[in-house]
Amino acid sequence: MFRVSQFMREIAHPSPAGPRRDPTAPRAVLPGPVVIWNLVRRCNLNCLHCYSISADVDFPGELSTDEVFGVMDDLKAFRVPVLILSGGEPLLRPDLFDIAARARAMGFYTGLSTNGTLVDEALAGRIAALGFDYVGVSLDGLRDTHDRFRRKAGAFEASLAGLRLLRARGVKVGLRFTLTQGNAADLPGLLELAAAEGIDKFYLSHLNYAGRGNKNRGEDAQHRLTRWAMDLVFDAAWDSERRGLGREFVTGNNDADGPYLLDWARRRGLGDHAQLRAKLAQWGGNASGVNVANIDNLGNVHPDTFWWDYTLGNVRERRFSEIWADTSDPVMAGLKARPRQIKGRCAQCIHFDICGGNTRTRARQLTGDPWEEDPGCYLTDEEIGIEAGGERVPVLPYKGRGPVWLRRA
Repeated sequence: MFRVSQFMREIAHPSPAGPRRDPTAPRAVLPGPVVIWNLVRRCNLNCLHCYSISADVDFPGELSTDEVFGVMDDLKAFRVPVLILSGGEPLLRPDLFDIAARARAMGFYTGLSTNGTLVDEALAGRIAALGFDYVGVSLDGLRDTHDRFRRKAGAFEASLAGLRLLRARGVKVGLRFTLTQGNAADLPGLLELAAAEGIDKFYLSHLNYAGRGNKNRGEDAQHRLTRWAMDLVFDAAWDSERRGLGREFVTGNNDADGPYLLDWARRRGLGDHAQLRAKLAQWGGNASGVNVANIDNLGNVHPDTFWWDYTLGNVRERRFSEIWADTSDPVMAGLKARPRQIKGRCAQCIHFDICGGNTRTRARQLTGDPWEEDPGCYLTDEEIGIEAGGERVPVLPYKGRGPVWLRRA
């Protein structure tokens, strides 16, 4: 996840860069990863880009309440700071509030990821009373677009009603949007909607090739469209920072957003280029297998939520802490390596220290090799310091704000 607003604050109020988290450091000094936990696969919707390929049926073999509690004990001992309870639609799991209450009591930052359509007065009251730290609701566009993506008429109005009920009870809520060619035109309207509704957080996810999203990869937004969308989000985040509105903007599933923010700030003459670049390098880009983990409804552990076809182990057979620390698995060894050994354009990129080679799922889905270059990178060869023949370009100063790589004439 790329915390756009955090870097807008750095532009406005610079601070010294610190060391980047080292996944090869002794386990005792590292916190555990953020865990996104798909507690249930059942869902009342049938969305086009669902990575878990859910349906409105009960799936056999899901973890029991006692099994979930046992895993939570291990996660706490492993210093996991955050649990995001997801699905499917997690509100369809009968023991969700028991699990969430225990998570809160154990001191986890506890988030809820829902489509929002089931949130009525009663459920909104229960969610508020339990004290979730954050509730994210997905919208795939404005009314017609969202209903088409969700394959259900009225889904947009139901989700928006749920958001409003939660906001009215003081719950921190966020709007999540997955960018594709089929819904990009709705992004300006969604940003306006989020502002008008007083939504605390706006999360733009780039389409990743997994689950139903993999079957629809032809709908992935083209690179020029992605750049347009990033400019909109960055402009909105800067406006919020400049006006002191306190709204939060984040993006996910394309770590090229980091280098692109650096260029966005340069084009607008904002901030100290060298300082911002140092802070972006401290962030370091893709965190799959390091700072973010996924447990699915059956207890399988994955490097993140888009690796459902690659299992590292199962919590019924081994503790999560043992699975996560085990680098005998070649994918985990590669993800935890510093630097990661990525091929192609990524290997030559001058911004590799910022994005970390980007999202490995796209490379694996398209080539069969998780260490190939990310086909979702929307930066040009010129921007990443590569000539047409593959040669890196000399560095030139840019108005005293640090290096820029240019194509030779």
